[in-house]
Formats: sequence, C-alpha cells, structure tokens
Amino acid sequence: MKVLLVEDDQSTADFIVKGLKQEGYRVDHAINGEDGLHMACNEFYDIAIVDIMLPKIDGLTLIGQLRGKIIDIPILVLSAKNTVPDRVKGLQIGSDDYMVKPFAFSELVARLQALMRRKVKADDPQTLQVGEILMDLHRRKVFVNLKEVILQPKEVILLEYLLRNKGRVISKTMIMEHVWDYNFDPQTNVVEAKISKLRAKLAEASNKSYIHTIKGLGYVCEDRA
Repeated sequence: MKVLLVEDDQSTADFIVKGLKQEGYRVDHAINGEDGLHMACNEFYDIAIVDIMLPKIDGLTLIGQLRGKIIDIPILVLSAKNTVPDRVKGLQIGSDDYMVKPFAFSELVARLQALMRRKVKADDPQTLQVGEILMDLHRRKVFVNLKEVILQPKEVILLEYLLRNKGRVISKTMIMEHVWDYNFDPQTNVVEAKISKLRAKLAEASNKSYIHTIKGLGYVCEDRA
C-alpha cells in the first residue's frame, strides 16, 4: 500500500513514516498542503493522512480541492484540533476518518486498514475491461475477444494496473513502484521490455493496440477508435 502523508511537524512525520515503513507500507511525505495537493493529483496513492494546520494550504482546503477534482482517495485526518465541531467539519468536507493527536500508532494502522477494507469492498469489481480485453480478477485470467491469453505473473500485475487506471497516463516511475515495488532507476529498460512483451501477447488475439506510449510521460491503456 502506498501512503501520502501531509504533515508539517517533522518529528511527527518521522515517527509515522518510520512506523509505516516497518509495517510494510510505502510512504511519501509532503511538508505543506500545496505540495500535498500536487502529489495527490499527479501520483497514485492508496490512502492519504492529512494534518489540518498546514502551511501554504490548510488541510481542509486540500481535502476540499481533492474532492472537487473527483479524486476519491481515502483520507484520514490526523489533527490536534479535537473539538466536536472540528471533527464534524473535517468529515463533512470529505475526509473518511478523523484521529486526534496525540495518538497510538497501533490505532493509526488499524484505521488505515479499516479504510482500505472499506474501499476494496466498495470498488471490488469481478472484472476489468478495456475494449476487447477482459480480465477476470478472481481467477487472474485474461481474455481478448473471449480467447484466453496466457500471461506471466508480472504481466498480469502490469496489465491489471493499466486497466485499473484506464485513460490515465501512467509514468515509468509509477509502474516500477507498483509492479516491481522498488525505486525507479532511469537507466533500466525493464518497463519498456515488459510493456513490449505484453503488447505482443495481446496483439496475437486482437488487431488493435490498447497500450499506447505517451512520449516523455509514460503509457496509457485505452480503446482508441
């Protein structure tokens, strides 16, 4: 799971980042609301933890702008503002949960897990589809024109990531982090090689290309007429 932490207090941020990484999470940290908004709009995150009293853009404004852009990432507010009106306002503006500082780290992790279970349950389709490509998520099988295409495990993960983000440009960095789960090395061509093999296998069953290269930006999966 990839987490965006928007927190200006460095000691609190260090504590959360260290703890979440020990739990197996990947964490990006923004020290102000402006950077947090930019990162949330331009990178993929499974969940966000947002403080309220932030420099440049406060947390409530950040959340409101994300919801206004129809970005439905689960958001946990973590704030020292602890009155009932504060909590109500945070939830009404678009956050999914609200925790008050000081907090127990074990509770923070439990709340993150609960939010993700909720999201998975709400967003869990049985299949993903773009044009003639159909992926059965439960059986981990891929079909093109109703004909099964045999893919390697990493190819299945890559295609699923592209299908879940259909119509959205996905950078090489994002693919490396979500498919291979390690930091992007600009010298490696592993992404290009795997995309090429995946395209070739899909092309055997279809006369159309669904994975398109966006020069200098990355790749997009979509059905182009």
